[in-house]
Amino acid sequence: MTVLLQLRDAHKRYGAQHLLDGAGFTLTDTDKVGLIGRNGCGKSTLCRVLLGDEELDAGDLFRHNRLRLGYLRQHDPFAAGETVMQFLMRDSGQPDWRCGEVAWRFEFPDAALNRPVSEFSGGWQTRVKLAALLLHDPNLLLLDEPTNFLDLRTQLLLERFLNEFRSACLVVSHDRAFLKATCTQTLELARGQLTMYPGDVEAHIASQAERREHDRRVNATTASKRKQLETFIDKNRARASTASQARSKAKQLERLEMIEVEGPESTVRIRLPAVEPRKGSAVRCVGLSIGYPDHTVASGVDLDLEHGSRIAIVGDNGQGKTTFLRSLTDSLPPLSGEVRWGYGCDIGVYAQHVYTTLPEDWTAYDYLRHRATAETKPQWILDVAGSFLFRGEHTEKRIGVLSGGERARLVLAGLLLARHNVLVLDEPGNHLDVETVDALAEALIDYAGTIVFTSHDRHFMHRVATGVVEVRDGRVANYPGDYDSYVYRVGKEISDGAREHAALTRGTPKAIKSAAASSGAGDGSKSQAQRQRERKKEASALERKIAKLDEQKKSIHAELMQATDAAVAQRLHEEVSVLSAELDEAESRWLELQE
Repeated sequence: MTVLLQLRDAHKRYGAQHLLDGAGFTLTDTDKVGLIGRNGCGKSTLCRVLLGDEELDAGDLFRHNRLRLGYLRQHDPFAAGETVMQFLMRDSGQPDWRCGEVAWRFEFPDAALNRPVSEFSGGWQTRVKLAALLLHDPNLLLLDEPTNFLDLRTQLLLERFLNEFRSACLVVSHDRAFLKATCTQTLELARGQLTMYPGDVEAHIASQAERREHDRRVNATTASKRKQLETFIDKNRARASTASQARSKAKQLERLEMIEVEGPESTVRIRLPAVEPRKGSAVRCVGLSIGYPDHTVASGVDLDLEHGSRIAIVGDNGQGKTTFLRSLTDSLPPLSGEVRWGYGCDIGVYAQHVYTTLPEDWTAYDYLRHRATAETKPQWILDVAGSFLFRGEHTEKRIGVLSGGERARLVLAGLLLARHNVLVLDEPGNHLDVETVDALAEALIDYAGTIVFTSHDRHFMHRVATGVVEVRDGRVANYPGDYDSYVYRVGKEISDGAREHAALTRGTPKAIKSAAASSGAGDGSKSQAQRQRERKKEASALERKIAKLDEQKKSIHAELMQATDAAVAQRLHEEVSVLSAELDEAESRWLELQE
């Protein structure tokens, strides 16, 4: 094994906070390491130090002279009008056949390689950057939150890529399922120290809990022994006949030491108000068609969701998950059919932009106090506020000065303090760190009401979901299995596609051309070719439209996350909704053409 990178006695601080305080670790050319730690503990700073973008205050960073560090760039490195193939060849210096081979591993159709990168949505552009990363033949990959906003299929493609990668990688992620699938070691950054543990993140967490429990048992035994010795010494030290025994016991007592039990840095707890359990149908969809006046996303939807169930809405990006949630809550009127909620259903909704109408002059605490039930104690409101990163003086901040991300957290905290018996949640884990997401999962599991939700976090979905509804190919239906079986099916589709590709590429070019020629023969070959050209032309136009809409949406969303004026935020939110509808329509049609 070759040591590629080593950090020794590293110190880095911002103000009074010591992000690195004598920290160190070593990476060899075969290590696959998951870096974990609380939000704000310094993970991103450590990445910038490793990349050479920041300097240590003190300490040493050693890099092997053959280190080839590959970093998943968050910015877009594409030139104007550049196609996928042109970018891959320019960025890597590799021939077209090699670029095409690697791009296929991320499910790029051959036709897509000659389309401008700007015509693809953000998720597909991430696939392009991953392919470019692999083409550079790095021997150490540094990936900082690579799964953010990626749908399940792209996450699984990235997992397969990392599992087939034969060199080292350091992955920073809050997604435990992803870390468990890709990393064999765990590096934890806590209290300024870096500690390497053998085993994946789940094994590390279990080992930590076992070690703490063992230390507590040892301390309990030690405390009992100390008490026995102290009692004996008190009774016998004054007697001449037993004084020597008492002195011997006193020496034993001095040698007994308590173990310092390592505990978590802080405990996040969320508790939802109690609601009355109910039975029967919570919501029923009858002959439902959803979408927009000029585009139907799904039709013929017949669903019956039971009270007390926790339903995960799944599907690839662009298939219509958010459209379905909006249709359930009457935020988007159905095109036809009905959504029937059961009697007495009190629905609480969390969407990414519901915070646009918050009262500007209220403080964060005022809002939470208003949303909480009458019997909720002030201390409990403060505890929930702290769980969502509103601590101390931050609870007295006016809503008018909060950023979009802070408002989103505030709305979610307020929703969980209210007494709704139905919760509809669209990506509730965004803007939260991993501990708060875990606490939210625990709270939802204990909740007696009904939950309909969607999330990109597989660990969260696995823990919370009791049922699965799939949005796919213009249909919305109950999935005949649990969330794990859905993940397995998507993974199998990816594997089957890989096997089919391998079988096709084993043929010689001559055989492939012959097969193509024979498939095009016949009376209808001319009309078929003409239809194919028309489809390609339409797909090309759609790709340009998708790219343009995606850029507009990103730009407006960035403005929205920084907006503090309610009127401006509401206008931006409406613009995002319109663009989302157009984008869903265009992506759905593009997928149809690709099939």
